[in-house]
Amino acid sequence: MATSRILQMFKIPDLRKKIFFVLLLFVVFRIMSTIPIPGVDAQNIQQFFDRFKVFSFMNVFSGGALSNISIAMLGLGPYITAIIIFELLTLIFPSLQKMYKQEGEAGRKKFNQYARMATVPLAAIQAYAMLGLFQKQGAISIDSPITMITSVIVITAGSILLMWLGELITEKGIGNGVSLLIFAGIVARLPISIGESLSKWTSSQLPSYLLFLASVFVIIFGVVLITEARRNIPVSYAKRVRGMRMYGGTSTYLPMSVNPAGVIPIIFAMSILYIPGMIANILGQSAGWFGNVAKSVSFFLEKGLAQGIIYFVLVFVFTFFYTMVTFDPKSISENLQKMGGFVPGIRPGPSTAHFIKFILHRVLFIGALFLSLMAVLPSIIQGLTGITSFGFLIGGTSVLIVVSVVLDTIKQINAQLQMREYETI
Repeated sequence: MATSRILQMFKIPDLRKKIFFVLLLFVVFRIMSTIPIPGVDAQNIQQFFDRFKVFSFMNVFSGGALSNISIAMLGLGPYITAIIIFELLTLIFPSLQKMYKQEGEAGRKKFNQYARMATVPLAAIQAYAMLGLFQKQGAISIDSPITMITSVIVITAGSILLMWLGELITEKGIGNGVSLLIFAGIVARLPISIGESLSKWTSSQLPSYLLFLASVFVIIFGVVLITEARRNIPVSYAKRVRGMRMYGGTSTYLPMSVNPAGVIPIIFAMSILYIPGMIANILGQSAGWFGNVAKSVSFFLEKGLAQGIIYFVLVFVFTFFYTMVTFDPKSISENLQKMGGFVPGIRPGPSTAHFIKFILHRVLFIGALFLSLMAVLPSIIQGLTGITSFGFLIGGTSVLIVVSVVLDTIKQINAQLQMREYETI
């Protein structure tokens, strides 16, 4: 069945063009990831990434572009950060919230345009800060302000170009372009990680590798299960008579995802957890009591158990926080009431909103526990098996993104195939 679907997918000219277009832009993305800026010291760069784990995490999403100090070293990070910032600003500015939630497609387009504009200064600031940090740690050598300005402009342009490629994929390809580019960056690191693991493999490690492979399958199964899990709320529509016709009177469901926040809480928690440790590590090089305090903080944050507990709690809290920002039960209740829909046994209006919020909190508790477990699972597996080559690829954000993007892309391809089957009937 799967083979026939793949053959059918490439037999349709329009669908085949879309797939090859996406693959072509993947090649462009990989080429950009290998073009370094001037003054890079490869040996010092490797030492830097071994020391600051947060940059190893970011390197996974850039497909190795960050470790190459390439023109695409920031990846789509500034664009994603801009979107998250504007989503949080909807809590502060009612006009922005109205644009995002009530003005439909036109409001979303305007909202996304603001995020694109904010990406430029964010990318420039982030590029300057990271280049300054790399230079201070001896990973790169920038000999003049002109070289620094040129490098910042080139890196900023690389991020804007990736943002444009993502929108091209969304418009002319299949699936969400930003998600697909992040997916490509993660998968691009997989062969390197496999090679590193095989190079260190010995026959005595066979039980550890078998346990590792079993854990990977369990993780993937759990991610698929929770990603696809829904809590259906029954909804009925009142009968309405217009002229000689009767409308409504049907029953349907309001699907509520077990994991509505996606991977955003993990990204938030990772930033809060690792950035203070990185700053403390840098400040720990200074002399005096201040340096000693920074070293103590850095030592505490790098302890496996303490770091795991803090990370687990942060992901759990941010899952609730982000969902409360993006999911509005009151708005859903009002839309149901406008369309003549109601939840059986629940009064329309505030009672329905309260009921949806109650169900959301119960479902979200399971989703938050799942996300928190997925966040710390890589560290647990590495501790049990001793296999560290795969790092962030075996769990947490990476697996969630890969599985979610694959499922979404398969659904869109199946929808395209079904649409053409109906057209041929």
